[in-house]
Amino acid sequence: MLNKTNRLSLAEQASMQIEQLIESGVWQVGMKIPTEPELMEELQVSRNTLREAMRALTHAGLLKTRQGDGTYVSSSSALGPVLKKRIQRSDILQTLEVRHALEREAAILAATRRTEQDLEEIQQHIESCKLAVHSRDHAAYAIADIAFHRSIIAASHNPLLMELYNHMTEGVRETISDVMELSSHSYYLQNHEMLLLAIQQNDSSQAAETVRIYIEHSKEHFQQQRG
Repeated sequence: MLNKTNRLSLAEQASMQIEQLIESGVWQVGMKIPTEPELMEELQVSRNTLREAMRALTHAGLLKTRQGDGTYVSSSSALGPVLKKRIQRSDILQTLEVRHALEREAAILAATRRTEQDLEEIQQHIESCKLAVHSRDHAAYAIADIAFHRSIIAASHNPLLMELYNHMTEGVRETISDVMELSSHSYYLQNHEMLLLAIQQNDSSQAAETVRIYIEHSKEHFQQQRG
């Protein structure tokens, strides 16, 4: 049942309740949401009110309508689509600077908070990177590399940092693909193994330095390519 207030319109209230369902994980990314009549009954709103709320959520990037099929959850938070668009409009060097800030802090935290399970997951993603390199599959490497970095973020055990980085994932993946065309895979693999070792040894200073090295390496190659 919709909780009415005097400060928000019914469409705004309906939008907020649907957004809460998404952000809380009740409605997960990729899920097809209930039909219009079902939502009208659940929220106790009119068709016009519901459609206004749905338009707002679709515009925000939380929902996506598939013609003749239905409406699906496309993002777990309105922050995700906003960040992705912003990253796509940004210079690669700017994106690398943001990555440095987030990944450096995550590496420092991971070095002090990691569990044995965290280490195992990081190692698994390094192995996936190696397989992609062996098969010369750039797209697969970009996916495996993002998974590696996300496992470092997860090892920080900071939910807010994890959420922020996860929302950047798509834009960051494109940045990694661009940079990887400019330098060797083997360099990054060696660097990843050094980062894992630093985290394994609880060496936060070395972990931070390793992140700085691979970000600087990426910047140099991009600047060379840009001329």
